[in-house]
Amino acid sequence: MVVGAGPAGSYFAYKLAKLGNQVIVFERQPEIGSSVCCTGIVGKECFDKFPVALNAVLAETTSASLFSPSGKVLNLHKETVQAYIVDRTAFDNALAQRAQDEGAEYRLSARVDNIEIVNRCVRLSVEHAGTMTDFDSKVVAICNGFGGSLTKALGLGKIDDYVAGAQTEVPTDTVGEVEVYFGQSIAPGFFAWLVPTSEGKALVGLLTRRNAGAYLKKLITTLNAQGKIDCVETDFTYGVIPLMPLRKTYAERTVVIGDAAGHVKPTTGGGIYYGLLCADIAADTIHEALRSDDLSAKRIARYERRWRKMLAKELQIGYWGRKLYENLSDNQIDRIFDLIISNNIHEELLQSPDFSFDWHGSSILRVLKHKALGKAIRSMTR
Repeated sequence: MVVGAGPAGSYFAYKLAKLGNQVIVFERQPEIGSSVCCTGIVGKECFDKFPVALNAVLAETTSASLFSPSGKVLNLHKETVQAYIVDRTAFDNALAQRAQDEGAEYRLSARVDNIEIVNRCVRLSVEHAGTMTDFDSKVVAICNGFGGSLTKALGLGKIDDYVAGAQTEVPTDTVGEVEVYFGQSIAPGFFAWLVPTSEGKALVGLLTRRNAGAYLKKLITTLNAQGKIDCVETDFTYGVIPLMPLRKTYAERTVVIGDAAGHVKPTTGGGIYYGLLCADIAADTIHEALRSDDLSAKRIARYERRWRKMLAKELQIGYWGRKLYENLSDNQIDRIFDLIISNNIHEELLQSPDFSFDWHGSSILRVLKHKALGKAIRSMTR
C-alpha cells in the first residue's frame, strides 16, 4: 500500500508494480496534483534519470537572474539546458498513469486516518465517501507529504524545522527567464521567485517562516508596479516544506519517502528529484524484502542506509548553508552580491566541473573557500 500519489508515491508504486507486485495507492485529494504548491522547476539530471513525464514539460531554462535586496542583478547563464519547467498537475498525473499501466490501483478521495502493524501485516484505516474501511497488506510506503500523523503513530517522530510557501499564477508579457528575489522585506530568511511557464503566464511565489500570504501580496503589488506582471488580485496556493530529514524513515513493513521523510533540498525547498531517487531505492529494498519474506525493521533498514549514503552529506551542508543565509541582513546580502560580481565568482561556479542544479553542497563549500567571499561570510556570521 502507498499513502500519497505525489511523484515519490507514484514512482514507488510504478516500480514495484513493474516488478510484479500488487500495489494500491491511496490519495486524499479527489484529483491527482490538484493541491500542489510548487514552481515545477525540475533539473535536467532528474529528467535524464527518470524520463517518465516528458509530456508535462512547459519550457526549458538555461538562465536565471538573481536580485539583491537593493536591486543589484546577478545573471547566471549556461549554454546548455539546466532545468525544465513542468506543469506539476500533468507531471504527477503522468507518473500515476505509468504506475496504473503496470497494474497499480489508485483510490482517490481516500484519506488514511490510522496505521498499525497487526498479525504480520500493515493495516490502514481509510475514509472514503463517508465510510471507514480497513485495508491490510504486507508493506506500506508513507509518501503523503510533510506534516502527516502517520509517522508519529509509528513512533518515527516528526520534523520540527520547516518553511511555508505561497504561490499563484499571474499574467505577464515581459518576463522571459527565471527571476529570484532576496531580501528580508521580500521573503524573510528565504527567497521569492517569478517563473515564466507558458506564453503570457508565470508563477510568482515565495518561502518564509511566517505570513507567507501577506508577503506574497506585497511582492505582487511591487511586481505589478514595475510592469513585470499584470494583476494584483489572485488566489494563492499554500504549502509547507521540511528543511531536514525525519529522524528515522523506516520501521517493520514500513518506509517513508519524499517530503514525508524530509527528502528535500534545504537550500531551495525542491523535493521532486530527491524524492524520486529515494523512491527508487525504497522500491528495490522492499522488492528484495518481499522476495525473501523478511519485512522486519532490521531488513528494511537497508533503505535508510542506502539513501543516507547518497544524500546525508548533501542535506547537512545545504541545511548549514540555509541557516547561515537566514541570519544575514539585507546589507550583508548586498555585500555578498557585490563580492560575487566584482570577483566574477558566479562564472567560476558555473564553469566548475562539480556545478549542478540539483547538488549544491560542492558550490557552497567552494564559495566558503574563496579568499574574498569566504572571509566576508565568516566575518558576518561571528
